[in-house]
Amino acid sequence: MTRVLSCVQPTGDVHLGNYLGAFRNWVSGQHEKDVFHGIVDLHALTVTEVPGVVGATTIDLAAILFAIGLDPDVATVFVQSHVPEHSQLSWVMECTVSYGELSRMTQFKDKTAKRENKFISAGLFTYPALQAADILLYDANEVPVGDDQRQHVEITRDIAIRFNHRFGETLVVPEAVIPAAGARVMDLQNPTSKMSKSDSTGAGCVMMLDDPAAIMKKFKRAVTDSESEVRYDVEAKPGVSGLLDILAAATGQSPQEAAEGYTQYGSLKVDTGEAVVAMLEPIQTRYRELIDDKAELARLLAVGAERARTVASVTLQRAYDAIGLLPA
Repeated sequence: MTRVLSCVQPTGDVHLGNYLGAFRNWVSGQHEKDVFHGIVDLHALTVTEVPGVVGATTIDLAAILFAIGLDPDVATVFVQSHVPEHSQLSWVMECTVSYGELSRMTQFKDKTAKRENKFISAGLFTYPALQAADILLYDANEVPVGDDQRQHVEITRDIAIRFNHRFGETLVVPEAVIPAAGARVMDLQNPTSKMSKSDSTGAGCVMMLDDPAAIMKKFKRAVTDSESEVRYDVEAKPGVSGLLDILAAATGQSPQEAAEGYTQYGSLKVDTGEAVVAMLEPIQTRYRELIDDKAELARLLAVGAERARTVASVTLQRAYDAIGLLPA
């Protein structure tokens, strides 16, 4: 069976765009392939400067992932720092990738530019080595990525090929794949931009744990246009089209089907908000059950960590043996 690895950083609340655009596909895909989903808390250390934050966001994210329907008996859901092989193989990867390759990484350039005159962690530079370890530990055949992460899979492939050339065929060379198309979820206040938690006001971003009143308020205030015709036209009517995309995703229709029968924007906004509230209600209920039972969450993550370590430890030992490190 094809093995797939997808990871997510615990660096903030999950919003509707994360769910409809990616996480919902994780749930449907868990029965089709052998899936590993890592909460990569060690990566979050590149921007973490105060204690207690990463652990709290990690447990929140874990509760969300299980609440949306990831089955711990089917999908391997684990926390990166619970699997020490990630850090161990990361050093091997750092010694296999070149300074020049790391210095050409677009994300490093972008992130350091944004943090000008601020502390810049060396981890931002060596980040791709740890990410390569994340992928290669699990003999992943496929890594679903967007365009912004494709370069990271490419450097992982280069590292794996170089390692295999030096020490013999040891590591599975992964393929970057375009994930199944998720819903197009745009900011409710700026409908030409994707929904993002970095939105300064929060008015255009629907969070997964927003209460129903807050969700309805955001949809009722969604930006549309000065016309009144409800039709799906991304170029001419981005605000209306964004609402139709969300309504369609929440109700299992196409955006064109969702547009039928509407003659005014007000009812479209209300119906879309109500559809989202109904979709999120069972997820929020399950989230509250889990977050109130930390012991159960810890048990579920321990199950994932044990399963992940079963695979990761074999790969790490295979790499050590290929290099010829002295056995303990």
